[in-house]
Amino acid sequence: MNRPYIICHMVTSVDGKVTGDFLFRPECKKATDIYYEMNREYKSQGSGGFICGRITMETSFTGGWYPDLSKYEPVEKHLGSYMNCWCDDMGENGDYYAIAFDPKGKLGWKKNVIEDEDPGYGGARIIEVLTEKVDGRYLSYLEKMEIPYIIAGEDEINVPLALRLLFDHLTPTFYVLEGGSIINGSFIRADCVDEISVVQAPVTADKDSKPLFLEGESVAFELKELEKRDGAVVMRYLRPSDGNVG
Repeated sequence: MNRPYIICHMVTSVDGKVTGDFLFRPECKKATDIYYEMNREYKSQGSGGFICGRITMETSFTGGWYPDLSKYEPVEKHLGSYMNCWCDDMGENGDYYAIAFDPKGKLGWKKNVIEDEDPGYGGARIIEVLTEKVDGRYLSYLEKMEIPYIIAGEDEINVPLALRLLFDHLTPTFYVLEGGSIINGSFIRADCVDEISVVQAPVTADKDSKPLFLEGESVAFELKELEKRDGAVVMRYLRPSDGNVG
């Protein structure tokens, strides 16, 4: 493959939802703890980092803050087969990355690394994946923050292109896709999910909760592992022709 191997790793309800109030029920806590433990295990196995959509990154890390772009001059936008902004030390010392799929550039970062107590997230170097719809001033802001970015699409992010650029410029062979539902759906539609790792909590979700893959495609996977752990069910699915990582 001319792209990294992708493991979609999520907590789900019994009925296959990944967002919603069910995640905050006490019955879901053990499943969530297992999920974070497995994320740290993936990191120890050589994962290059985690990939999330804008909403997940905003909810988990940026808290809705956004910079005043009037302070910045616009940067010319180019769709191309290169990293549009790069930092000299990227890729050194086995860096771990937080890759934000943020089509229009709506995330506000106060640092170029993730600050989090969980070692599965804390210290990850941020990379923004954008489209040509992004404000050129946002690119100037990212460059000042020394946050590398990729422009990989005109109106929507071209998932295979974004992954190829990551593969061309960085050393990790696999990344963990951690939602939400919209970005998971875009990866499955692009045929860019090689493995699904599910921690199923013993609860059902409400009508407003979102599925694992929003507007997904029908893709065949093969169940490789099934384990009951602390009241949750841990499942691992592989594409039939693929090997595994770790």
